[in-house]
Amino acid sequence: MRESTGPVIILGAGPAGLSAAYELSAKGVPCAILEQDSVVGGLARTVEYKGYRFDIGGHRFFTKLPLVEKIWKDVLGDDLLVRPRLSRIYYRAKFFRYPLEPMDAFMGLGPAESLRCVASFVRARLAPSWPEDDLETWVSNRFGRRLFETFFKGYTEKVWGLPCRQICAEWGSQRIRGLSLSSLLWNSIAGNRRNGRTPKTLVREFYYPRLGPGMMWSRMQEIVERQGARVVFNAPVEEICWQRGRIIGVRARGTLYTGEHFISSIPIRELIMRLTPQPPEKLRHAMHDFHYRDFITVALIIRGSRLFPDNWIYVHDPAVAVGRIQNYANWSLEMTPDPATTCLGFEYFCQHGDSLWTMPDEKLREQAMRELAHLGLGDPNAVIDAKVVRVPRAYPVYDAVYQRGIAAIRRFLGAVPNLQLVGRNGMHRYNNQDHSMLTAILAARNVMGASYDLWDLKIDSGYLEEGNRLDATDLQALEATQPSVPGLIASAFRRHSAG
Repeated sequence: MRESTGPVIILGAGPAGLSAAYELSAKGVPCAILEQDSVVGGLARTVEYKGYRFDIGGHRFFTKLPLVEKIWKDVLGDDLLVRPRLSRIYYRAKFFRYPLEPMDAFMGLGPAESLRCVASFVRARLAPSWPEDDLETWVSNRFGRRLFETFFKGYTEKVWGLPCRQICAEWGSQRIRGLSLSSLLWNSIAGNRRNGRTPKTLVREFYYPRLGPGMMWSRMQEIVERQGARVVFNAPVEEICWQRGRIIGVRARGTLYTGEHFISSIPIRELIMRLTPQPPEKLRHAMHDFHYRDFITVALIIRGSRLFPDNWIYVHDPAVAVGRIQNYANWSLEMTPDPATTCLGFEYFCQHGDSLWTMPDEKLREQAMRELAHLGLGDPNAVIDAKVVRVPRAYPVYDAVYQRGIAAIRRFLGAVPNLQLVGRNGMHRYNNQDHSMLTAILAARNVMGASYDLWDLKIDSGYLEEGNRLDATDLQALEATQPSVPGLIASAFRRHSAG
């Protein structure tokens, strides 16, 4: 077996892995990044097909972190565009603007249903349901049950493949924190700015790279390689060698990469499976506590332009399987090479091995074309080509047992301090790429002598969504200034574990 040594070995060349390398290489610390794919970017890569470019899910570049925003601007310069946001919900053959606008919703629902929604909201505020452990209760307490069932339930259950009663409230507190009926009303009257504290869900502008998000990570790859880092492609992790007190090395594609420090952004379940010798029994059992939702994009190339004005549409119609539809030219005109055509991304949320995941590409194309017609968004006879992309483990699932797995991996990390986990799959956190970047940057600083506890930053709890600006001093005090995740979540976990 060949051997390669270096101070820092990074697993995964997505936003987290590359951000760690960016921070380290800028300070002259050599590192090697092992990537299983042939391109960088991970879930934030851009797929190119016959000149058409499309995202894996659509990636807005929005952050409250000046540190991260500066990196985006430094790397991309004039290629970082400012884009207006337009997204709508498709429900009962009608389109509703999202973020919700009260007058638009009133006109779409009609006066009778609107009054029922208002009455439901008043009941929820006067007599909220407790305990508030699950997503259905969390959202219903803030919007009323009828609005929950109209504008939250259908799409969310498509994404996760679970009833909202089985999804932790933590998902809601993380993803739509700060959004309430009062904030919707205020923003519809006062506009998008609220003393700099607009919830992320209501933001109406975002950055976007000219050629898609993959442009950001390809550029960053070039920078880190110029600064001495090494990116190794087609190098899936085969074995993570460890002994009591430390990680020794990582074997990938027949080479053993040894180092002093290791930063991992690969899925936790995969990391546990690759440990050699086998880890303690409790950690082996924890592999079964981490679950994922898989993802398919069917990109339809269609004759005609400006089929609809949205960046993306959320599809709540239970008659179709598609969950969300992207219009890539509305993100950047250069995503579509022929202005007389449109490239739409039909996004399906599924489970590895289920009927959608195993459906042949041609059948998926036919299904997307049928749903295009059903939704009235285009003529299926105008479809001239299609490309199917399957993405495993796209979304870490917040179910009833994942926190038990997190507790087990954290105990293991305490015994091997030269291993740090970062990013979405690396920490099993359904976060945005700016959050992933932050964890990786701080992990790199830990390599260079800092002592950030990445698990106690609570970047998911809303701090970054509420307008707080961070500089180097703020980062050092971050742990002391974070609001807590609602305590009921922890109590729910304790009850589950006890059972």
